[in-house]
Amino acid sequence: MHTRKSLPLLSVAIGSALLLTGCFAPGAAPGGTGGKGGGDKRVRVVMMQPPRSGLSPLSDDAFKLSRWSTAETLVTLDANGDPRPALAETWRRAGDRAWSFTLRSGVTFHDGTALTAEDVVRSLTKASQAAPKPRILDGVDLTVTAEGDTVTVTTAAADPLLPQRLSSPQLSILAAKAYQGRTVNPVGAGTGAFVLKRVNGTSSATLDRNDDYWGGRPKAAGIDVRFVPDGTARAAALRSGEADIVESVPVSQAALLDEDQITEVPMPRTNTLYLNTRRGAFTDPALRAAARTAIDAGPLVDGVYEGRADVAEGLLGPAIPWAKERAGRTRPATPANPAGRTVTIGTFTDRAELPEVAAALQQQLQKAGFTVKLEIREYAAIESDALAGKFDAFILSRATVLDSGDPAAYLYSDFASDGSFNLSQLADPSVDKALEKAAKAPAGAARRSAILAAETAILNTDAAIPMLHERVVQGDAPHVVDSAKDPRERLLVTPGTYVK
Repeated sequence: MHTRKSLPLLSVAIGSALLLTGCFAPGAAPGGTGGKGGGDKRVRVVMMQPPRSGLSPLSDDAFKLSRWSTAETLVTLDANGDPRPALAETWRRAGDRAWSFTLRSGVTFHDGTALTAEDVVRSLTKASQAAPKPRILDGVDLTVTAEGDTVTVTTAAADPLLPQRLSSPQLSILAAKAYQGRTVNPVGAGTGAFVLKRVNGTSSATLDRNDDYWGGRPKAAGIDVRFVPDGTARAAALRSGEADIVESVPVSQAALLDEDQITEVPMPRTNTLYLNTRRGAFTDPALRAAARTAIDAGPLVDGVYEGRADVAEGLLGPAIPWAKERAGRTRPATPANPAGRTVTIGTFTDRAELPEVAAALQQQLQKAGFTVKLEIREYAAIESDALAGKFDAFILSRATVLDSGDPAAYLYSDFASDGSFNLSQLADPSVDKALEKAAKAPAGAARRSAILAAETAILNTDAAIPMLHERVVQGDAPHVVDSAKDPRERLLVTPGTYVK
């Protein structure tokens, strides 16, 4: 069992207070009011990762816009991953490679302009032409045209999951004003329940209620957001009454909160060790196999995660029920003796458990004969080096159905030769072939089977060693009503969320 070294509570409290002093504006204090009608309270939210791209919807920042209910997509997903109406009321297949979407009437952007088909064409075209593309469009070429209130999306190849793909927050529809500069600026340009008013760099954001929201008047007067990468400080904000909702409470802090303040949500998220197959020690399949056999995820689950996780059997975890249907695997490489080979493992501090995971892996791999160095920074300061393949291995907590509700997009992004998030630098023809087959398979049993076959092909390369599947701990003050507990991390404050 892993034993934690705890700071004295007074030291933790002082440190957290320094981080959070001035966290929210006076109007955001308990009982603060705002919005038409008065008496409605604002929701104070503490989030883990600060914006990395100025809240551009073409980056992972898009999921913040979605979690604040400020930017919206043509469709959304239900709990089973099936598409449901959002800005589009209906859609149909218009040929082998085309889908037509009929827009919802009466929708206005936050700047007062009406949503039109031309706006949809602009937003989707900008996304498809971005460099890099949003990962949901990896391997997808599309053109978008408008006629009346109908938008037609045509892909270069048949895409059976296009409606699900268009649910990605990275394909949000924004007003023309968002695209007037060199970057996409979402301030005051969405269609959602809350209007993004201000973004203060990487420290905070302010949103006000959209009284003209097409889905009905939101219950909260607004949202006041603070970005706090330090997990102890996030938990302290909830304990002290400084926050109403806290994202990603570290497992080390969960025990310090009342049971009615935390919700444990099983996540389609896998903690994986990506091995660099292009340069360094792990270009050798036998050394990758040696790393795989050296790693024991059990102590990580029991110690670092205090039992709030599941040992991984593959890249896809228990949040995807049909992943249990996976067939047996072959392991083509025989482990070699590391003989003291030096490897550098990178990871980041934003997820509080990952540095501890790195330290545990360092011990396990050194016991197996490797010499292991660690390099740990904040995510914003390490992502570019990781994507450039500057580490021998990288530990990442990765959502596996983040964008389309379908893991094929994640597998392609992370393991295809031209994937935009290929941390392993993998270029394997058999993997590419399996991923292509999965991407083209029709929805249903055939697609699930193809996805599991692609997962097997990836794991047989030992380019990635899945260790555990996470459960996220969300913190809510007792006076918070109807915050979203979303495994896909798309929703948090909804039109129905409010503070009593």
